[in-house]
Amino acid sequence: MTRETAPIPLAAPRPPPAPRLSRRQKAAIIVRFLLNEGANVSLADLPDDMQADLTKLMGDMRYVDRATLADVVMEFAAELEAVGLTFPAGIGGALSALEGRISPLTAQRLRKEAGVRQAGDPWQRLRTLSTEQLVDICERESTEVAAVMLAKLDVTRAAELLGVLPGEKARRITYAMSLTGAVTPDAVDRIGLSLVAQLDDTPPRAFADDPSSRVGAILNYSRSTTRDDVLNGLDEADSAFAEAVRKAIFTFPDIPTRLNPRDVPRVIRDVDQERLIAALGAATAPETAPVAAFLLDNISARMADQLRDEIQERGQPTPKDGESAMAEVVGAIRRLADTGDITLLSPDEEEDASGA
Repeated sequence: MTRETAPIPLAAPRPPPAPRLSRRQKAAIIVRFLLNEGANVSLADLPDDMQADLTKLMGDMRYVDRATLADVVMEFAAELEAVGLTFPAGIGGALSALEGRISPLTAQRLRKEAGVRQAGDPWQRLRTLSTEQLVDICERESTEVAAVMLAKLDVTRAAELLGVLPGEKARRITYAMSLTGAVTPDAVDRIGLSLVAQLDDTPPRAFADDPSSRVGAILNYSRSTTRDDVLNGLDEADSAFAEAVRKAIFTFPDIPTRLNPRDVPRVIRDVDQERLIAALGAATAPETAPVAAFLLDNISARMADQLRDEIQERGQPTPKDGESAMAEVVGAIRRLADTGDITLLSPDEEEDASGA
């Protein structure tokens, strides 16, 4: 009788050693994993060479096993947990992050020294420009460039821009939009970069508002004799500038035509009552009396009667005190307009209303 020998057990196959992955390969695995999970991964802000490397890596790689995927994901999650703060890449990114918080002169100097342009999508910056700046670009650039810019704006901003452009210019630009179907993304990007480069080459302005507005603001608080003397001198030196200053000036006699009647109670509450009574009491001349009537007619009857009684009790103020009180009323209106609590009619709106 032969003795049966027990079968020799075979050793279980050993798993292949985990591959050594570079950080770029791990990044490609994470991107592929997120895409598989349905995440909306935006890679457009990465530098072009990094986007190209990532694409080539994803094309060269075939598959990874579950254990390797788990290790890469866990390592990625651990790195995310360890990150406390991130900074923008390079001087361009830092300038973009600090835009509006450092002086324009410093930003322009740093940009020229480093030889960098505005980082990111140039059209994102162009969309933040005011309508006046966009109009200036349309007037300065060719119709085709203006059409591309109009196509890149939000619909509401584009409609607003067309509304302020001259009719013939607006028609040419909208027709040119029909020819933009074949424009490549690279051409659109180059147009945006060119427009932004022109903005960066514009010297920064020391004053935010134009000279006529600044002179008008000064003359608002000047005595009437000084104001008239300055305006007469400006008429002789530069009549166009003098006219612009007159439009920027807002004085006590301008109140009925520039102040909305529904805003009168708000203005009355913002002026010291004693100074208001002095201003109304001094408003007896032909050019100021309509102002007092306008203010009193647009508040409650009870308050108007109370003010009339106090005006009569106080008596006529001195010309100097009366003019100072009128300036305080004007100053209160200007402050409310600057803070957005009320809106003044512009001189052009006033002329349009009178012409209608």
